[in-house]
Amino acid sequence: MKELTAWFRTRFQCQAVSILDELQKRHLISYLFLDRGKVVKYKVRDWKKHNTVLDYNCPCQKDTGFFFMPTVIATELVSAGRCSEMDILLDLWMSAVYNDSQVQGSEIGPVVYFRNGTGSPLAAYSEMAVRWGISKATTGRILKKLADMDYISFMSFPGRTGSVIYLHSYLSTMFQISDVLVDKEEVAMVLKINLALPDETDSQEDSTVTEHEICVSEELTSVSKSNMETVITKMAQVLDAQGISCFRCPKSIYKLYPLSDVCREEYISHILKGAVRFGMTVSCGEDKPVYTFELKLSPTEKSREGGARA
Repeated sequence: MKELTAWFRTRFQCQAVSILDELQKRHLISYLFLDRGKVVKYKVRDWKKHNTVLDYNCPCQKDTGFFFMPTVIATELVSAGRCSEMDILLDLWMSAVYNDSQVQGSEIGPVVYFRNGTGSPLAAYSEMAVRWGISKATTGRILKKLADMDYISFMSFPGRTGSVIYLHSYLSTMFQISDVLVDKEEVAMVLKINLALPDETDSQEDSTVTEHEICVSEELTSVSKSNMETVITKMAQVLDAQGISCFRCPKSIYKLYPLSDVCREEYISHILKGAVRFGMTVSCGEDKPVYTFELKLSPTEKSREGGARA
């Protein structure tokens, strides 16, 4: 019972027993006392049903990782009362999704998705506060603390867009593969969150890629060259964060061009209707292409009126 009290982080043994009673009431465990109440014998029900031998490689070990229960049961437990910080962290791990085509942003890294049927990992403070039984202020404080402790990457976006949470050390713990670095601007691109481009003077001052290293096709005359240079600069920052060192090399040359050979009139008509695809080639010097990327820009009402957003 002393060990059990330490596990549950309760002050008294009677509090630990009440937790056992609640779990048994929910048909998650069965237990009985031995040695005049000093020892507890317990059994996790439906263990074999939810923890089976899988055909694919899942090397997560009991002493280094987690054996998970169904997310439905985890959600029921989280909703039972006020969550502690440890409850919240375990809920984030239980809710993590990686490389699932139905969940946006999961191809970048292990993202927290609360299974709300939208396919979007964006969540508001109010939604998380209700889920964990705490206030919005406490929610923000706990998430900031977990981020400062390097457990999560917490990204907030302006307005009512919401926030996204990525887990640190998830891939190395669960699958023994290298963890990935998640960049906020890359997340915004994947989730199609508008990023405001700075003024032309600011873009020239803050650009990590100098003007003479960028070649913009003359067919892209409907968008100013300075704004296109800013788009490439943003992409360079994102890809540089992923470890592509070419973006720090002074020999690199960037070429932006349309992916189709349509004439200017068809091009302008197309850009007013929706997203336009561009190609970007990174070359080492003049004659050696190293990387080729595809960019997709979606116009907004402001961009049609003369502003530039991507």
